[in-house]
Amino acid sequence: MTTQNKMPLLSVRDLCKYFHLPCGRRWSRKTISVKAVDHVSFDLYPGETLGLVGESGCGKTTTSRAIVRALRPTRGKILFSDSGTPVDLACLSERQLKKIRPKIQMIFQDPFSSLNPRMTIGSIVTEPLVINKIGNAKTRKEQMAEMLTKVGLKPEDAARYPHAFSGGQRQRIGIARALILKPSFVICDEPVSALDVSVQAQIINLLRELQRQFEWTLIFVAHDLNVVRYISDRVAVMYAGRIVELGDTETVFNQPGHPYTKTLLSAIPYPDPDRKMEYKHMGQVADPGHLPAGCSFHPRCSHCVELCRQKQPDLIAQGDDHFIGCHLV
Repeated sequence: MTTQNKMPLLSVRDLCKYFHLPCGRRWSRKTISVKAVDHVSFDLYPGETLGLVGESGCGKTTTSRAIVRALRPTRGKILFSDSGTPVDLACLSERQLKKIRPKIQMIFQDPFSSLNPRMTIGSIVTEPLVINKIGNAKTRKEQMAEMLTKVGLKPEDAARYPHAFSGGQRQRIGIARALILKPSFVICDEPVSALDVSVQAQIINLLRELQRQFEWTLIFVAHDLNVVRYISDRVAVMYAGRIVELGDTETVFNQPGHPYTKTLLSAIPYPDPDRKMEYKHMGQVADPGHLPAGCSFHPRCSHCVELCRQKQPDLIAQGDDHFIGCHLV
């Protein structure tokens, strides 16, 4: 997907989210600053899908929740331009956010805990319309039936409760709830990680088909690199709260530049017992509460030099729409 001569729908600039946690004994006033998200910047263009990947604890979910203001950012800008004029979501009050929230929706990881077990499917899907005072009882029921059909369910399922559905069906309900407001921007926070492999493919294909129909823009958070490659136009690789590589999907997968990206890709399982990992880095993932000086990845990197231990690298352009945060590239 070409992004030239396009205005970004979302521009994230130096987004930070720090958590201050107590350390030591209960009565101690000392705290540590956990840098869950540290100076994250990227642009997202209309109709594009950006894959956000990395190990557990790298800051993917915290980044996505800060963007939708489920978490208040410590600092940074989140410029949303759905109406043409950029609005900084990071600075808005709850009352101001309420006017914009219908345009920004989220599909959650666990399709069961994200649904209220005491509400029928019809009530769950129409609740966003009720909260935002859209339509009347008749039009809401019609929209709900239409949306259930679009996600592969039956309108008569509206009277049933979440426990009566399988995991894949529950995720379809979550998708219907997110899309009934016709948002322009949707964040999928690992929407298929809790599902069987066969069901994963169905949900991914459903998301792609709905994206073509509704023309919404998507951030797709996931661990499965094969899924990310299939659905994404561009990929952002995160490590220890920072984006270390960002670029076109095929470029990142075929010509990875950061040692961490190479390690992730080499860990993808292939049905060949004689194939060995090309890149193998030992050690533990960096602790966001005690990050090492310089590049966060340098304790695990076999190519580390003295500069890596002293200075945090910035994202440097390595061609059209390909950025790598490594001193050695």
